[in-house]
Amino acid sequence: LTGKEALSHFPSLGGPGGSGPGKGHQKQCELLQLSRKQKRLCRREPGLAETLRDAIRLGILECQFQFRSERWNCSLEGRPSLLKRGFKETAFLYAVSSAALTHSLARACSAGRMERCTCDDSPGLENRKAWQWGVCGDNLKYSTKFLKKFLGQKRIGKDLRAKVDIHNTNVGIKAVKNGLKTTCKCHGVSGSCAVRTCWKQLSPFHEIGRLLKLRYDDAVKVFSTSNDAVGHSELAGPHRHGPSAKQPALPRPTDLVYVEDSPSFCRPSKYSLGTAGRTCSREGNCDSMCCGRGYNTQSRLVTFSCHCQVQWCCYVECQQCMQEEVVYSCKQ
Repeated sequence: LTGKEALSHFPSLGGPGGSGPGKGHQKQCELLQLSRKQKRLCRREPGLAETLRDAIRLGILECQFQFRSERWNCSLEGRPSLLKRGFKETAFLYAVSSAALTHSLARACSAGRMERCTCDDSPGLENRKAWQWGVCGDNLKYSTKFLKKFLGQKRIGKDLRAKVDIHNTNVGIKAVKNGLKTTCKCHGVSGSCAVRTCWKQLSPFHEIGRLLKLRYDDAVKVFSTSNDAVGHSELAGPHRHGPSAKQPALPRPTDLVYVEDSPSFCRPSKYSLGTAGRTCSREGNCDSMCCGRGYNTQSRLVTFSCHCQVQWCCYVECQQCMQEEVVYSCKQ
């Protein structure tokens, strides 16, 4: 999510120009901001470019929804500069991006939009029966395996930022894994469970986004420390209470981690547009959002549908009502 991705619909794959699906797919890969290796993988995987585009959109929309009431509202402005730093916000971007990619790839496999993968093939599931009944499990196994290859993750990062970025990327992948559930459907006379079909199903992405926002709120500031036992450096956080209080605590695999404190995001900078003009809730977040500058109050009339009634046979008839609405926005 660099802010430079092409979010518009891709050109159609076919058409009178004679460009076949193969050429169309390769053109889609070129529209995305990918490394040389990633473009090569993209060209080999028909359906991947469209899935990547969907994942970018999914991650951006979820990030903006989760931060809609915060000073930093996950806008695309300032994204490239933000990704170069080690803020909490950078940690969330890495996590939500990898989660969106994992989620979208698994769903694309089960929906038949990818040529090299299909339904989940986890042992113990009645896949033949599931397929017979039209049920197809989300293929998280293929998704996570392909994603690590696509992102080019190395086992040990060269420096602190590399370790932090890899850690936060894996937090996003784990958040999707934690939301994987086994769903079953019974088939039989009078609803009996004589035959049961089960398949793997991912949680809605809103649930994953909400979980990652909680991880962001409790993010851990880390530094690099050498571990003589394993012979390389690793991430370490604040000391914890207890017998091992003298030793720095290792962040948990589910912790989002960062290395430097965030700016206030109150004023325009290379990281954001600031909060001037942002709408807020007077009883909720205006004081925090407006950074002590105060807020403007404005009344406006809004139109909405009201007094709706179902008419014979099949449509709803509504009246148009108007009401006054008060809007609060941060001062310059």
